[in-house]
Amino acid sequence: MTPALAHIDAWIFDLDNTLYPASCDLFGLIDQRMTAYVARITGLPRAEAFALQKRYFREHGTTLSGLIADHGVDPHHFLEDVHAIEMDVLAEDRRLIEAIARLPGRKLIFTNGDADYARRVLARVGLSDSFEAIHDIHAMAYQPKPAAAAYASMVQAFGVDPAHALFADDMTRNLAPAKALGLTTLWIDNGSEQAGDDSGDHIDYRTADLGHWLHDILETA
Repeated sequence: MTPALAHIDAWIFDLDNTLYPASCDLFGLIDQRMTAYVARITGLPRAEAFALQKRYFREHGTTLSGLIADHGVDPHHFLEDVHAIEMDVLAEDRRLIEAIARLPGRKLIFTNGDADYARRVLARVGLSDSFEAIHDIHAMAYQPKPAAAAYASMVQAFGVDPAHALFADDMTRNLAPAKALGLTTLWIDNGSEQAGDDSGDHIDYRTADLGHWLHDILETA
């Protein structure tokens, strides 16, 4: 383990576009279903529904949170609907699987999705047995990343010491609150939809390939 990260004993990972390549565009399938859902709920034409969906994402952290606030949407119904997708675009990455297995300490998932969906993704990419637990949108009481309350709930739920934890996410805006809390941060800069500043001291490490980065830090003495 590289000396700079030898103090890390909790490894916390986002799910989508972090534990699989953004080039798979799995989230693109979800995005389409979200737009259709917003259109049904609001009665808006698809283009306007898409614009509203993205505004909710920017202002509330997730489309779901905006729909809950403005339309009283049942989160379980929404998540079941938008996650009703095939996952055949995903594949196992043996280097990533082996690297995560070798990490010392605890390993957790921290996602704005729900645990059922996360388990389907993890199974498809060969990581079902790699993580201690999943902290999902239900556990966050529907206050998603990047809301500070989401990070506080995760840290409290698992007794994580931020000074000894690393958080990896593909969205830079989700790294800033983690850094403010004291976590080491890793930006998965792989071409997914970024939101937030991609420079500054809230990003400690940066990689386009999580498996490669983990392999490198594990092999560096």
